[in-house]
Amino acid sequence: MAPPPIPKTGRLRFFLHPRHWHRWLGVGVLRVIGLLPLPMLAWGGRNLGALLYYMHPSRRQIATINIRKCFPELTAAAQTQMVKRHFRVFGQALLGMGIAWWASPQRLRRLVTTRGREHYDRAIADGRNIILLMPHFVGLEIAGIRLSLDRSTCAVFRHVDNEVLRLIMEKGRMRFGLSLMEYNKPFITLVKKVRSGIPLYYLPDQDPRKRNPAFVPFFGVSTATLTTLGRLTKLTDAVVIPCYCRQLPGGKGYEVAFKPPLKDFPTDNAVSDAERMNREIEQMVREIPEQYFWLHKRFKTRPPGEASFYPKEKRR
Repeated sequence: MAPPPIPKTGRLRFFLHPRHWHRWLGVGVLRVIGLLPLPMLAWGGRNLGALLYYMHPSRRQIATINIRKCFPELTAAAQTQMVKRHFRVFGQALLGMGIAWWASPQRLRRLVTTRGREHYDRAIADGRNIILLMPHFVGLEIAGIRLSLDRSTCAVFRHVDNEVLRLIMEKGRMRFGLSLMEYNKPFITLVKKVRSGIPLYYLPDQDPRKRNPAFVPFFGVSTATLTTLGRLTKLTDAVVIPCYCRQLPGGKGYEVAFKPPLKDFPTDNAVSDAERMNREIEQMVREIPEQYFWLHKRFKTRPPGEASFYPKEKRR
């Protein structure tokens, strides 16, 4: 179900309504925090994450189930430690939104470095259409905004329900050259965008709900996966470059890592292409497993007849 639309007239009166005051207060706090030096912000974020670990047992349980499914070879103690580390980097990512949405271009360039950038630059120099395969790591927000500083990019997104956060988030993301497309737009709209030469910042690895997924392995688990990437790549004659963004230790910044473009992709089999995509994502996750977004119900949609991995949430 789509969130309610923001009114086109009377917007000032709408956003100044008392029911939004606490949201504006939260946005103001986030913006002030974003002015702090990154090592200080990282320290506060890690402690916030440690607190969230104990305050949100339902999300802790989701992360624990995901990590147990994906890393069964780890001991229970090691799995618990990974969950705790994930909450700490997630806390830093929350406080880092103030940097992503409001930091100056100079600060973003200073804080976000790249590795393997030659793969991206070569594709641009060759005049190729480009799809950046960016899985859901905790640093993806700041990476997308940083890349849009150098070249206009586009991304598919889903509205959040919070109207104030929606407004701030979209303005922050689009301020340098990142264009946003709603996920429910016709597929041909996305095809035309990529064909126009604008790189697509593509995030494919969340539960697809009812959008006709294929069930293919992800860390050995049969996982509902969209087959969009292969079809889109074929229709746009694009090159697919896997990449991810990681938080550097000690608040030293962020690094966007570009991998070599996928070879022999796509094939004539959309399901095989989805399997290939999941293998590429899995390889990146194994490099920094605690920074993958484990709080999402990645395995929510199960094959017909298979029970859910997650307990039902109690309605309040």
